Amino acid sequence: MNDSDLFEIILSASLVVQAVMLILAFMSVAAWAVAIAKSYQIRKALREAKKFEKTFWETQELSGLYYQVESNRDSETGLALIFADGFKEFVRLKQQGVQEAADLISGTQRTMKIAFSRQSDKLENHLSFLATVGSSAPYIGLFGTVWGIIHAFQSLGDVQHATLAAVAPGISEALIATAIGLFAAIPAVIAYNRLSNKVDRLLSEYENFAEGFLTILQRQAHSVEKNS
Repeated sequence: MNDSDLFEIILSASLVVQAVMLILAFMSVAAWAVAIAKSYQIRKALREAKKFEKTFWETQELSGLYYQVESNRDSETGLALIFADGFKEFVRLKQQGVQEAADLISGTQRTMKIAFSRQSDKLENHLSFLATVGSSAPYIGLFGTVWGIIHAFQSLGDVQHATLAAVAPGISEALIATAIGLFAAIPAVIAYNRLSNKVDRLLSEYENFAEGFLTILQRQAHSVEKNS
């Protein structure tokens, strides 16, 4: 089958099957667009996380790093914002007179968890669309296939002698719907699994950084408690 034959089969398909093919084509294009955009976003977030973490561990004065992040807050993401929100809350609690180390750390930890949740939502946003395409596209294609087969067998009622030539065009258009469904679903499933794994690894790095940062703040909190 060449491209012209395939195009003719699609044009001669019933309106329902054509609608199914159009929906699947849209889902496929949208899934590719989401996969490419999320891949770029995750790569950028990972690159920025490694850069910020290197800067953090090389910094002697955390307040200077905090002011640097705050001055560019609109363009900052990931670890930088988790650090800034945690450090800001820690300083605020100290200024309010909180001297118990446990209270300082628990308040800072809650704030960092909220910041972490925001970053997690940004990274996982739209990934569910890939999962939806991967799970639903084959069934949408199957619906088009079933409808096309029904239409093909109904057309046999107008023919006195049923032959393969009479039913083959209808079966062909029906199977094309399934093929398009699989074409949309398979890349979406692969992209979802790959990107989800990368997001999990990146969030794990965020958590490890948060634990290390809290350890530093805990030492400072105990120092405040002893001096009180």
